[in-house]
Amino acid sequence: MRWKLVFLGFFALYLGAGAQQPAVQTKAVEDHVEQTLSVSVDRVNVLFTVASKGGRLVTGLTKDDFVVLEDGKPQTISNFSKEGNLPLNIGLLIDTSGSVWNKLRFEREAAVKFFYSILRPGQDKAFVMAFDTKASILQDYTDKPEILERAIKHMIAGGSTSLYDAVSEAAIRKLGNQAGRHVLIVISDGFDNASHSDLAGALEAAQKNDVIIYAISTNRIEGLLLQDPDAGDSNLAQLSGETGGYAFFPKHLEDLSHAFRRIGEDLRSQYSLAYGPTNTSRDGTFRLIEIVPFRKGYKVHSRHGYFAPQRSSR
Repeated sequence: MRWKLVFLGFFALYLGAGAQQPAVQTKAVEDHVEQTLSVSVDRVNVLFTVASKGGRLVTGLTKDDFVVLEDGKPQTISNFSKEGNLPLNIGLLIDTSGSVWNKLRFEREAAVKFFYSILRPGQDKAFVMAFDTKASILQDYTDKPEILERAIKHMIAGGSTSLYDAVSEAAIRKLGNQAGRHVLIVISDGFDNASHSDLAGALEAAQKNDVIIYAISTNRIEGLLLQDPDAGDSNLAQLSGETGGYAFFPKHLEDLSHAFRRIGEDLRSQYSLAYGPTNTSRDGTFRLIEIVPFRKGYKVHSRHGYFAPQRSSR
């Protein structure tokens, strides 16, 4: 108990000194400052995971294991729970454009294994969307992995790439109106040459519909490299990082299964907390959130902020 009091004392001194930024700055915050999540005027909800120093996901924690800061100011946690049991709504977006044709078979195999391992009948459900020149639903929502498997195995590659349109359509039309957690898994090289939307528009669609994106890059997997991977990987990192997910950059085809396995572990280990912000102004400003664990060596991964509601001008 003494170490918790010392920790809280540190925050009191820090805030008393007039500091404007949170005491703990993580790389995710530095790289992705303007990250959003849904919020009402009186309650902010955040999904997050906790990892040990070695990268192992940590479960079994309580709200007493954290302090929450908004713009550097401590907040009172009103609700805290483990969200691994909440229903999952999963959208799988697979790039079937000509640039990934040589890796499609391995993507299909890894995705099928994932659905068999993660879906709980009667509780979770998933859909499959392919995108090249345009996005199309190959299989609508189902909780049966064998049905998803049939759809995945019938995919063929060809055409240009409409990544941003696919993300926007999946977030708005398929995930946003579903109860439970909203998850989008994107397998792509991260390039886009056919969308009507752009990266900012895709991110906005995901953020407004509480969608967490996990991205798996096909750029660095062994095989024919058709273009410089850095730009595409940067797009995937931004899509995932700014929505609270992860981006994976496998180098070998067998690593695809590892990426899916890590996503499954992440989804089973999520926590949720809620707090009533002390700043109740409806000014539309960006508010930075830090969830700081008391335990040294633990790292929290989540979206890192939200835009406050905007007061109507009327």
